[in-house]
Amino acid sequence: MTFFRTYGVALILGLLFTACSLETKTPRKPKIAIAGLAIESSTFSPATTAASAFLARQGEAIFDYYPFLDEDSVQRNAATWLPALRGHALPGGIVTREAYDSLVGVTLELLKENMPYDGLFFDIHGAMSVQGIEDPEGDFIEKIRALIGTETLISTSMDLHGNVSERLAKHTDLITCYRMAPHEDALQSKQRAVDNLLERLQSGKGKPKYKAWIPVPILLPGEKTSTRIEPGKSLYAQVQPQTEKAGVIDAAIWIGYAWADEPRNHAVVMVTGDDQTAVSESAELLANHFWDVREQFDFVAPTATLKESLDLALKSTRKPFVISDMGDNPTAGGAGDVTWTLRELLAQAEFQSAQGPTVIYASIPGPEMIAAALEAGVGGQVKAKVGAEVDDRFAPPILLEGIVEAIHKGDVHAEVEAVIRVGSIRVIVTQKRKPYHREKDFTQLGLDPRNSDVLIVKIGYLVPELYDLRGDWIMALTPGGVDQDLERLGYQRVQRPLFPLDKEFPDLNLKTRWIESSEQP
Repeated sequence: MTFFRTYGVALILGLLFTACSLETKTPRKPKIAIAGLAIESSTFSPATTAASAFLARQGEAIFDYYPFLDEDSVQRNAATWLPALRGHALPGGIVTREAYDSLVGVTLELLKENMPYDGLFFDIHGAMSVQGIEDPEGDFIEKIRALIGTETLISTSMDLHGNVSERLAKHTDLITCYRMAPHEDALQSKQRAVDNLLERLQSGKGKPKYKAWIPVPILLPGEKTSTRIEPGKSLYAQVQPQTEKAGVIDAAIWIGYAWADEPRNHAVVMVTGDDQTAVSESAELLANHFWDVREQFDFVAPTATLKESLDLALKSTRKPFVISDMGDNPTAGGAGDVTWTLRELLAQAEFQSAQGPTVIYASIPGPEMIAAALEAGVGGQVKAKVGAEVDDRFAPPILLEGIVEAIHKGDVHAEVEAVIRVGSIRVIVTQKRKPYHREKDFTQLGLDPRNSDVLIVKIGYLVPELYDLRGDWIMALTPGGVDQDLERLGYQRVQRPLFPLDKEFPDLNLKTRWIESSEQP
């Protein structure tokens, strides 16, 4: 009996020692969830956004968004990843309350299945507007906190055209945003948010000791704040050096989203870290630099009226002459179906003959025309209405008559596309709105944008692929839900004074405002 008692205890202790040794050699991987909803929502557009527009993915399918989380990556193998729901919609109108409640509700149910978590990667845009909710991202993260608790470390990734309210700043622990516009560093920024999260979990440092938040009373469109040119180029070049200072984890500058009329819509600087002095100094340096150069921001390309733009295009020998139809830009929140520019284009005498200068117009939704094109087939003559089903404030639907030159089915956004030739103009008509910013978008329709005389695209500043193929470029000041003339939009709810709407700032305060930890009640 003594033998079994003595050696039984020894065996148990040995097993415990072995288990402890194994635990020391192979520590438990942190459990990290993924969730987020991303959209820019213009409150100056009559459009609304439904849940289906978010193309929401759940579970393992979410990894397709993140190449840095593929199966063989260091980041993927550093944690047990538990994706919940992540949805990304084309920019558009205000999100319906039904859509928001549904998507958030599903997210919370999925998160509940795998609790508790050590970390959460919160991947959002930051410019979502929702019917009846003033601060959707703040509301969303607050609901997540109420479910998963305050001990979980949340790292948030955002677009620099997002908005950071105090509520969002409080409930997140780590936060970062893009540093380039156009957003060529989108994936690098998301990876930075994940890397910061992993480092704080693996090191045991946990939540940063300090979060500095400075609202900057500036609200400018992306077309004036591109990092391709000054002063945006130099302003954003100052961000990375701040993150290399001892005691600083990350620093970020948000331009904000100009086409939503909400109190949180303004610029913000935020810095996180463990050294109070370093964090504060970095935040105030960036905020003051931003304020000091506010008057220097200007459009990233020449601007003109549409008529002036067309006149310049007709005189140009550089192909293609790209005209940005900015007011109804679907990549910024426009409805995408304003017909004003197309109406003016069709009335231009130079384009009414098939032998005129070649023009590609991208694009206009027209379900009626798509049905007619499918019935007529390629080479058929069609006549049907296009556009202005959502936004008819500036021009009515257009009765378009022409020849079907191409039909393409299966696009994730447009669903069905058709090229209708009217005179020398190739009008791209879609079942549903779609932004055209890749050369493939045109070539799969049999179009040759590089050798077209004029390429008119519903966009603001050109994304890299269009920028690289341009012969020349001008941005046309056209009407729509993302009008570049901010002063005629009629803001009612943004915090004033706000540059450039106001000129006097008697109570300007660019000092650090400390955001309390997410663990504080």
